[in-house]
Amino acid sequence: MNTVELQLDGLVGPTHNYAGLSVGNVASMSNEGSVSHPRAAALQGLDKMAFVASLGVEQAVMPPQERPDINLLRSLGFCGDDEAVLAAAHLEDPVLLAQASSASSMWTANAATVTPSCDSSSSRVQFTPANLRCKLHRSIEPPQAAALLKRIFADSSCFEHHDPVIAADQFGDEGAANHTWLRTADRTVNFFVYGCVSRDPAAPAPQRFPARQTLESSQAIARLHRIDNAFFAQQSPDAIDAGVFHNDVISVGTENLLLVHEQAFLNTAATLKALTDMLGDDLVTCVVPTDALTIPETVMTYLFNSQLLKTPQGMVLVAPSQVREHARARAVVDGWVQSDSPITQAHYIDVQESMHNGGGPACLRLRVPLTRPELEAVHTGIRWSDPLEAALRAWVERWYPESLKPDDLGDPTLARANRDALQALTDLLDLGSVYPFQQ
Repeated sequence: MNTVELQLDGLVGPTHNYAGLSVGNVASMSNEGSVSHPRAAALQGLDKMAFVASLGVEQAVMPPQERPDINLLRSLGFCGDDEAVLAAAHLEDPVLLAQASSASSMWTANAATVTPSCDSSSSRVQFTPANLRCKLHRSIEPPQAAALLKRIFADSSCFEHHDPVIAADQFGDEGAANHTWLRTADRTVNFFVYGCVSRDPAAPAPQRFPARQTLESSQAIARLHRIDNAFFAQQSPDAIDAGVFHNDVISVGTENLLLVHEQAFLNTAATLKALTDMLGDDLVTCVVPTDALTIPETVMTYLFNSQLLKTPQGMVLVAPSQVREHARARAVVDGWVQSDSPITQAHYIDVQESMHNGGGPACLRLRVPLTRPELEAVHTGIRWSDPLEAALRAWVERWYPESLKPDDLGDPTLARANRDALQALTDLLDLGSVYPFQQ
């Protein structure tokens, strides 16, 4: 099937801050309490979108969610008007306020799992929002993510939307960060990677950090999407304990190319053999050995959290600037470009603000494989263009604070400004009423 891959990037929200909420995410934990720069973060994200679009890749933007989530705070016992709720939460439980204010929806790789229409018996593109049950600040995202996805991909003849998998320990789901769609000339695979088998206490599992994706949730999504070409592999527990909280921190693939660290999976050799058996010899796997790049170096640089893009110029890698600045990681990339791998070019992009919270270029986008007619059915207001880019940059400059400390999150003027900003954004993108405060 002739498909194009839409890159749906999350727009960094105005409350982007470093509260260190994500246990298991080394960058997030190490930058706790630092001053963030929301305006710079959003502009860096727009710079990346503009660059990807300049490569001839289809690009679109996903709006941020409403934060702080005052309804969450009310549901947990804080009373009064919005100002009183924020003041009380700031005084009594600043960590909870930070959780209610997190801009983590910027990482749309966790927004949903998507499978293309060619792989579903329904012949429609399949969307299941991730339940993100592992962390409170992320577990509040699914309702708004689902509403936004349904508005952006509204044509029911092309797109089918499912509810998130039930948010229980047995069904932890973190979305496309643990799912890769691969294809060769006449075969496709939906490759699901999980961290543990929840129902088997004797199965291998990480000991230091939680496994966020379970086999049970991945299997449930495969059933919901009605696909018969799913393949499931377990992530290395040791890698999770070293800070590889999602598979996209240690592996990235598209089309017939998979880049992977040799310690990515519980049994990497067997996993790659099984994928080759399913896809044929046209599958290209580039395996990075530990003596070329260690797991801590992989986590430090986010090499595998690069975007791997099929462009008119060939396969292109868009890596975080940290890779360029790290001699061993840069040598790995140079080796791919200079060898007979499908990668023809590598580019380095500054997403420093996102990286400080543990998200690289690939975390910021959701891959959506579409046919041309399906692409034309996507809401036009969010599809990239030069006028949209200019309007979004002006919007960010108008509404975003230059800097933000976790202690600033209790300021009621920030919450009011954020709602005004989102109202202006929904008007700009012609999305209508999608946020709770607009209902």
